[in-house]
Amino acid sequence: MTLVIFLGSLIGSMALGMPIAFALLVVSVALMFYLDLFDAQIIAQNLLNGADSFPLMAVPFFMLAGEIMNVGGLSKRIVNIAMALVGHKRGGLGYVAIIASCLLASLSGSAVADAAALAALLVPMMVLAGHNRARSAGLIAAGGIIAPVIPPSIGFIVFGVASGVSISKLFLAGIVPGIMLGMALAVAWWFVSRSENVKTPPKQSRAEVLRALVEGSWAMGLPIIIIFGLKFGIFTPTEAAVVAAVYSLFVSLVIYREMKVSQLYEVILSSAKTTSVVMLLVAAAMVSSWLVTIADLPGQLAAVLEPFMDTPTLLLVVIMLMIILVGTVMDMTPSILILTPVLMPAITQAGIDPVYFGVLFLINTAIGLITPPVGTVLNVVSGVSKLNIEEIVRGVWPFLLAQLAVLFLLVLFPQLVLGPLKFFTG
Repeated sequence: MTLVIFLGSLIGSMALGMPIAFALLVVSVALMFYLDLFDAQIIAQNLLNGADSFPLMAVPFFMLAGEIMNVGGLSKRIVNIAMALVGHKRGGLGYVAIIASCLLASLSGSAVADAAALAALLVPMMVLAGHNRARSAGLIAAGGIIAPVIPPSIGFIVFGVASGVSISKLFLAGIVPGIMLGMALAVAWWFVSRSENVKTPPKQSRAEVLRALVEGSWAMGLPIIIIFGLKFGIFTPTEAAVVAAVYSLFVSLVIYREMKVSQLYEVILSSAKTTSVVMLLVAAAMVSSWLVTIADLPGQLAAVLEPFMDTPTLLLVVIMLMIILVGTVMDMTPSILILTPVLMPAITQAGIDPVYFGVLFLINTAIGLITPPVGTVLNVVSGVSKLNIEEIVRGVWPFLLAQLAVLFLLVLFPQLVLGPLKFFTG
């Protein structure tokens, strides 16, 4: 009955068009009444405790860093590097989009920001070269969801806070799977674009390539600093976020000089608005998470999953399929906040490494950003590229299937995640 009340109140609130954060509060109140525990003070206290978290302080700083990078010219120079290296090859603009997606992912950690920036820069160029607009936009949307997987990742921060798993380990474990997602996109792009008759940009001279690399070296320095600092314990993920914000601001104002001090207010305001949405979601989720624990929903779910507990791989397949279904109707952050406290006890009981599960979980919820009907990244790229949602859904399917194939490859072969993690953590 508890599970019915939890799902009924959540789905009912969302069906009425209620924002997810408030829907979670409705779930909490419904469970409180059912358990005869209603106390407004408990709600207020858990709301405050949910937002009062040192690791969560990384979110506003990474958001700010991403905004500064787009305004300050770091994103543009990343695209220039990719263009200089592979832009002249057949289908080269697609490979430029993939490489730029991976590089931008190592700077911002925001799928929406990366996809929007690349769609604005590359979709017109790809269409002008003769590529199908829907397919081009679909590729860039699929490339955008690499951002939550390659560190720094806001999704890993949220999962780490909700689950108690080391955020530093999650960051380091996401590097290789993120690169694998990019490689899968490259294979899918080669397959779908080989029949297109397109004009390729001229090959750039060695001097031009060198100039692009030199100009972009300041942008490329940031992920190196973050990974080096995390690996050797120089700073925590939260401190890394502050480093990212300060570094990107310095490069934008002093080195590239594409950002003016007068623009800083708008950049901070934009990142604050985005941060407030995430923080309210986290705070509301902590209330429902507390009640989920009190109502023993994890225990009830564990009983349902009991037949699969002796076979971890089969258990993961079942859970991944469930998350895929949830991802079609729910955004990434609420999916993490709602499902993590429910699933983690079953994962622990089955003896599955929580960092490994966190990587799979995040890839799956990131894929949900490009699955209809909700698909946040799909909608953003649709707006930027001036395509209706039906067209972009048709364009994204080959790349969505390629990324799902990577997800289930990681389910079948855990060492693809755990091996590199062991290497990075020493």
